[in-house]
Order: sequence, then structure tokens, then C-alpha cells
Amino acid sequence: MSKVLIKTSLGDITVRLYDETPLHRDNFLKLAREGYYNGTLFHRVIKNFMVQGGDPDSRGASPTAHLGAGGPDYTIPAEFNQALIHKKGALAAARQGDEVNPEKRSSGSQFYIVTGEIYSAGKLTQLERQLAQQQLQNIFNDLVVENRNRIIELRKNRDNAGLMALQEELQKKTYALAKEQGEPKYSAEQREVYTTIGGTPFLDQNYTVFGEVEEGLDVVDKIQLVKTQPGDRPVEDITMQISVLEE
Repeated sequence: MSKVLIKTSLGDITVRLYDETPLHRDNFLKLAREGYYNGTLFHRVIKNFMVQGGDPDSRGASPTAHLGAGGPDYTIPAEFNQALIHKKGALAAARQGDEVNPEKRSSGSQFYIVTGEIYSAGKLTQLERQLAQQQLQNIFNDLVVENRNRIIELRKNRDNAGLMALQEELQKKTYALAKEQGEPKYSAEQREVYTTIGGTPFLDQNYTVFGEVEEGLDVVDKIQLVKTQPGDRPVEDITMQISVLEE
């Protein structure tokens, strides 16, 4: 079992890293051993959402510096696991957005700790519906990209009937593929967590969760409550040092 200590200017946080996500675990341990995080900041804090750090450019940064783009010259393949969810206290990897990162690869160093909120059962059901609609839209968009040349040709020939037929074809394929993938549903265990402990369920299977806070969740709460400036950077710097406790 691997554990790290995140020593912050507001207190200590002990985090257990999951063996189910070995690429992220080993990378985090490597960076911690090298002292990569020492002197860096929690540079992005959003109440009832998360606290984020791991940008090497935040070390000694001026109060007006734009932060959040720094890191090593590599990314890490996503390691999604249905059992590892964005509950309060979860440690997860930040990443670039889908438009430039469709594989959802993780940042080489930036991470966040979930604070989130407690969801009602009804709100979770509503979120499931939204995720199902997003799933359909994503599948349809992918099919449009795959059929781009056909669409261009039909438009070039002003073949409206052909375009309508293709649209119906892609819609049928969309629903068929969605059925194969399965409709997004939260398990009984997930519902129990999100309606009691809380978290950010809408991030599940989009960002890799690779650990959880074992001690110091009260410190995470202290961090999420600090005053921030535009851009979500704390007004007063919150520094960190990360060391390995167990490997």
C-alpha cells in the first residue's frame, strides 16, 4: 500500500494511492521522491468542487502570474475504473480538455482533491439523464466526423434527400451504439456515497481517480474555504511539500 504526506501551510493531508491505477501511482511516487512538488501551490480552489495543485510554475510565482499550464513534458494514459469514483476526498489527475485531448490523458503532475457536494437521489437521477443525453451527442458527433467526406459530397451536390437519409442512418447507429455501451447509471454503492459523503459524480470516467485522503480531510476543507481572487487562485498562497510515507 502506497501513502504520501501532503504537508501544507494549513495542515497535513495523508493520501493513500490506489494499486488499481499503477501508472498514476508510480508517477506520483516518483515525483514526490524527487521533491518535484515542494514549494508549489494549491493554485486553483473552488468551494464545493475541488482544490488543485501540482503546477511547477507555481513555485515562487508572482501574485499576478497565470498558473495551471505547467508540468513535465509527458502525459499519462487514462486509468478509468468503475469502482474508483469522485467521492469527497478522492485524489484525481487534472488534464487538458476533450477538444485537444480526446483520449483523456492525464497531466504529468497536476492533481486535485475532490470536495464536491452532497447530492439528493433525485439530483443523481437527473444527472444520469443528462449523462445519457451527452452520451448520445458524443456518439453522434463521432459518427459525423467519420462520415465527413460523405457529408461534404452530398452538400456539394445539393442532395438534400441524401443528407436527410444519412442523418437518419447516423441517428439509428447512434442509438444502437448507445445501447451497446449501456446507459449511464450510478450503482447502489455510488448512490450511497454521493448522497451521504458527497463528491463530484459528473467527473466519473472522465478524469482518472488514483487515490483518496485517509487523514486530513479537515485540512482539505480549510483549503476550499479560503478567499480566492479571479481565476480561483487563493489570495494567500497555500504551499505544499509532498513526501512518500509508504511504498
